[in-house]
Amino acid sequence: MEGPNKSQQNDSDKQENKGSSLIEKIQQLGQTNVPQMSSDSKIHCLTIVGQIEGHMQLPPQNKTTKYEHVIPQIVAIEQNPNIEGLLVILNTVGGDVEAGLAISEMLASLSKPTVSIVLGGGHSIGVPIAVSCDYSFIAETATMTIHPIRLTGLVISVPQTFEYLDKMQERVINFVTKHSNISEDLFKELMFEKGNLTRDIGTNVVGSDAVKYGLIDEVGGIGQAMRKLNGLIETKKGPTSVEGEGPILQ
Repeated sequence: MEGPNKSQQNDSDKQENKGSSLIEKIQQLGQTNVPQMSSDSKIHCLTIVGQIEGHMQLPPQNKTTKYEHVIPQIVAIEQNPNIEGLLVILNTVGGDVEAGLAISEMLASLSKPTVSIVLGGGHSIGVPIAVSCDYSFIAETATMTIHPIRLTGLVISVPQTFEYLDKMQERVINFVTKHSNISEDLFKELMFEKGNLTRDIGTNVVGSDAVKYGLIDEVGGIGQAMRKLNGLIETKKGPTSVEGEGPILQ
């Protein structure tokens, strides 16, 4: 039997843990109650925010998406039978080209339905990630910056350096044109546009323009994205005679 002192101590510990959890929520999120996805949710949400970090670690004040965190998540999503669809939310300035392409290729090769939505911005290498999903949305006020690849750090001034840059740029162009409805000529035209950006070559594409160019499928928000993803999930399952039973034989 537990004595009264031990019972009081347990109650005190529970209150203390509850209080510290509440303080942590306020400090991290600015609110006391955090909405949770239901345990039987069939959709996983993946966020690509800040700068996409590659092989070099960025300064601690930068908000980053680390590819070593994202890649295992995508593998787990593919393996988990309870997850039937993936929603990718982007608000990124871009970042490491190879890390971004690696994430894009993994998303494109998922066997489960995927929908992406650009909120705020999906710039630079965020463009391939946005178009890698089965269907893509962009918010009306969101933007996407298309520009040539840039190098930072030590650059060896030999022809091979520029050939390497050109090949890497072709990889990005090929991926984007393959997974969207934009033509290669138009994408290159937007990429090498002069006078559109103040300190760079390229084009800043806003909301409906991204749809007009064929880069993104539709202008919309989170509600439309969720409806589309649920529709893709139901389509993948196929028609059923009665809910919960097998497919209709034809």
